[in-house]
Amino acid sequence: MKKVGIYGWGVVAPKTPDIDAFERNLEGSETWLEPFGGFGPDPFLVGRPEFDFERYRPWIDARFSPRRYSQLNSKMDLTTLYAVGSFIQALGQNPGVEEVLTELGTAAHVYIGTGLGALPTQFDASVELHKAQRDWDRFWTHPDRNEDYRAWQEDPEGRSADHSELPVDPATVEDPDAAADARVAWYAYWAPRSTDLARFLDELSEIEALPVMGDDVESSKLKAIRDRERKKSKLLEKWGVPSPPWTRVSTNFLWNIPNTPASQVSMMGRITGLSMAPVAACSTFGVCLKLGMDAIRRGEAKAVVVGATDPPPHPLTVGAFYSARVLAAGRDVSKPLTGLRGTHVSGGAALWILGDREFMEEKGFRPLGMEPVSVGVSSDADHIITPSTEGPEAAIRQALEGAGSKPADMASWDLHATATPGDYMEVENLRRILDPSVLVTARKGTFGHGMSAGGGWELTAQYLGAARGVLHPTPLARTELNAGIGEIHRAFVFDEACPLPDGSPVGKLSMGVGGVNACVVSKPLSDGSSPGS
Repeated sequence: MKKVGIYGWGVVAPKTPDIDAFERNLEGSETWLEPFGGFGPDPFLVGRPEFDFERYRPWIDARFSPRRYSQLNSKMDLTTLYAVGSFIQALGQNPGVEEVLTELGTAAHVYIGTGLGALPTQFDASVELHKAQRDWDRFWTHPDRNEDYRAWQEDPEGRSADHSELPVDPATVEDPDAAADARVAWYAYWAPRSTDLARFLDELSEIEALPVMGDDVESSKLKAIRDRERKKSKLLEKWGVPSPPWTRVSTNFLWNIPNTPASQVSMMGRITGLSMAPVAACSTFGVCLKLGMDAIRRGEAKAVVVGATDPPPHPLTVGAFYSARVLAAGRDVSKPLTGLRGTHVSGGAALWILGDREFMEEKGFRPLGMEPVSVGVSSDADHIITPSTEGPEAAIRQALEGAGSKPADMASWDLHATATPGDYMEVENLRRILDPSVLVTARKGTFGHGMSAGGGWELTAQYLGAARGVLHPTPLARTELNAGIGEIHRAFVFDEACPLPDGSPVGKLSMGVGGVNACVVSKPLSDGSSPGS
């Protein structure tokens, strides 16, 4: 079985602009969380990425036209920009990897997923569309442009007979907020009944139907677009209408669909092999890692960029997590394995460049951290958010078997641990398989819960520490350990670094919303012996 190594990695995380800062920050036990403030004053802590895309401009300007940076900056959501920045970082550890990724053609792939997608762009587009639709409906509801509405106003006697589904008249609503909502529903009811609107749409349809004519299709297409835009502009001026709502939706909504981070990284690296967006919630990074390793071992790829990226904390995500009763809201850090009060939303990215070790090292590239040996994956097939016993256990056993490792071999294990009651079950499940001596880490008290990127941060932290022979500290104090969990297992990494036994494998479990599990078993870098040795 082919051995896989890591030949570059990059990170954007809370209070962490790059991989070097990430490694420095891991040496301390302090949390990286900060107050949210997305609802005005609120009780939430979040992991807000430290990120400035401007720092990557020289790299982009050296390889692309001057317009490329401004296009990325104006069209791409931060979800994608985090991935691009992390990719540029990842190219720095092994100079020359960039050229190899390009030269490999279709033998270099990109698998970058996102757990939440480009929420800020989606939210902004939705708010703008709501406003535009309200203004549009209000315009066509005006009695001067709507005969039905004018007739209804002039004939109170026949109102109920002709309009049985009429919404509440906003004029009868006293509460200002309720009245505003009522007006939106009122306009939406009356606008479609405007015969003037029907005539306007007939004229617009004639313009939009203008064909592309001529032998030179490309130039004819451009001419047709210019002609249509000119005629539409005159039509809008003639009718005096506001911008139609369909013209007020930013194209950035389309440019930031889930595969965009992977596609943009493929463009930045001129990587022409398969690029796609595996999505597995909190297990996304582990699933991407498995897919990358599998592609290399099947011989379909020599190198794969894998990773995960999430938007910055947003009121939608913070509110949704809170409503799901899994979010801490007490203004202080909710640490895993303690009071089990809930997790903290975070954003950012983690990317690795994987490679066939034999191929990459023949070219003189140096592997980083540890060797990912096996990834076990499973589904709970049970509950959307509460983890099962059988699902994670199946992923763990699958990963151990694939790595040729016995439970007693494991020196350390990183938990998914979200500071919810699920922590107890996770430790309980772990102890059914592993020995009481295994040193356990839980890091969401450090950087919070990135829906997809969190697993990548945790794995990268594990690998960086292992390269130094240590397990970096966590924010957990020994006296804070939950009593129930302490009865099951006692060997945790607390707020001081611990030595990592030489030559021993380590594991890491991620459990995603929807019951998707990914377990990674890794070993110290060796000189070419088989993964199971």
